[in-house]
Amino acid sequence: MSTSELPSFDQPCPIRDVLDRIGDQWSLLILEALAQRTLRFNELNREIGDISRQMLSRTLKRLEYDGFVSRTLYAEVPPRVEYALTDLGRSFLEPMQRLVEWADHHHAAICEARRAAMIHPV
Repeated sequence: MSTSELPSFDQPCPIRDVLDRIGDQWSLLILEALAQRTLRFNELNREIGDISRQMLSRTLKRLEYDGFVSRTLYAEVPPRVEYALTDLGRSFLEPMQRLVEWADHHHAAICEARRAAMIHPV
């Protein structure tokens, strides 16, 4: 395959590219769970609670693909797989925490704005 046939992984807008990947319903919850310790798949599934196994698997694969999470397979019987944050994933914890704090602080105001919009639609 020539260089011109390789897919381009560079996106023109880094903000949109990153937020599209980590801004889904589950990624932040997974990253937050892994911030505490390395977890196996079932432990992570229990930690998050209401995520399906299929969605957890899909989201972990995306986070691994983007370099936030590492997956380690141990050659044991039965096989053991552990997930952990990478250096890149750990570097995201501080800005992620600021975002979570902002959401907690402003959630009531956002809900109030939504209620007002329902009463007085634009």
